Amino acid sequence: MVHIRDVWVNWFEGEENGYNVCDFHEWRSEDKIEVLDQAKLVFVSARLFDYLENYLDELPDELLEEVYQQSYLRKNMSRLQLDYCFVATDGEKVIAIDTMGYKTPIRKSRLTPRQEQTVYELLQQHELKKFDIDHEIGEKEYHMLSPDPAELKGLTRKERQLKQLLYMALDQLYTTGTDAEVRYWYTEWNPRDYMRIQMLEREEAWQQLYQEIRSGWTSKHHQLCEAMVRGQAFFEKLWELEHGESVK
Repeated sequence: MVHIRDVWVNWFEGEENGYNVCDFHEWRSEDKIEVLDQAKLVFVSARLFDYLENYLDELPDELLEEVYQQSYLRKNMSRLQLDYCFVATDGEKVIAIDTMGYKTPIRKSRLTPRQEQTVYELLQQHELKKFDIDHEIGEKEYHMLSPDPAELKGLTRKERQLKQLLYMALDQLYTTGTDAEVRYWYTEWNPRDYMRIQMLEREEAWQQLYQEIRSGWTSKHHQLCEAMVRGQAFFEKLWELEHGESVK
């Protein structure tokens, strides 16, 4: 059995998309970093790695049996045994997984660059059994509240989180907004097109606004997001957590 020791983990919980499991360079001082005193190392196929990284579905029984109670969390001066926690690599990428006792990858973390290098060295030194998944994985469907990675490519952690907050506000606008409100927010985004926007049906206006904000993240996105969350307590709290200041 191959284990890796003193593994720093920054758990991201309940994330079905790997882009929300931040790389080490995006970790923040306020993140809660834990240390795995010992973690089981498993070698997986690229397909199973993608499954671990981008899904929240049940893991193969064979894999769960292999890692059962093989990892320990360092807590103060004690070691806490974890039922299904492990570090997985496909030879190109590395991820830490903790199911919190269930059969799904509830918590996920990247590793530090030094420990990633240790993983690759262990993979070279030991012949590890390769785990795969024995059923077909359907093509993942992305939508506004689980956006396609292409829409977030190149964005910082803060920009990704704010863009997803903007999508949440836009989704609420679709559900509860009046025709006038939808046209108002589209005009806020694209004031030069005021006359044309006033002639649009509600669905047309919303769809065109959605399509226009999907690409990248700019100061216009930032301003629209701040304006749309203003006065909505839940969204304002998310803004403050990500932005570090109250909505102006």
